[in-house]
Amino acid sequence: MAAQPTAASQVISETAKAEGGPQSGSASAQMQSQVGKQRNFEQAAQEVGQKMQADPGNVTSQDAAYLKSREARARGQAQPPSDSISADAQRLAAANEGETKLSANDGHADPATQSAVDRRENLQQAAEQVAPKMANNPEQVTKEEANLLHSREQRAFGATSKGGIASQAQSTAAENEKKGTP
Repeated sequence: MAAQPTAASQVISETAKAEGGPQSGSASAQMQSQVGKQRNFEQAAQEVGQKMQADPGNVTSQDAAYLKSREARARGQAQPPSDSISADAQRLAAANEGETKLSANDGHADPATQSAVDRRENLQQAAEQVAPKMANNPEQVTKEEANLLHSREQRAFGATSKGGIASQAQSTAAENEKKGTP
């Protein structure tokens, strides 16, 4: 794995030289940005992945959101695939958070836990509706859809993640408004 960053660094350096030096928005700057995003994702995957293996009962929704954010940035997708490591972390965190607060009397979640589970499910449903549009027809993403995702993410986690699906949808919707599309 150490050979890749060296090779990537060499390509970036050669591209920057060919472009007349490092410039904002240049191909070399974009490549460097992508390498950084990939490294951040690999670091997050290593950290959370180790926790998933060594102590799966303590994987939290914050761990999953952190990993998902890094994966989404590295892949350039608002919603990583359902077979990704971040999706596995989300499922594990949801199971952990649902199981830890089960009522001893009847095996059902207490109202606060059920409400938290419902909020995460609402976010997931909204993301599943908007993510394909963002991937295939980003010019059709509306401000209302972006606001819905923002609201659902805020309700589910108490905050929105920088680079998360709500943030990406809001950015896309703002670009569309500037262009005069939905």
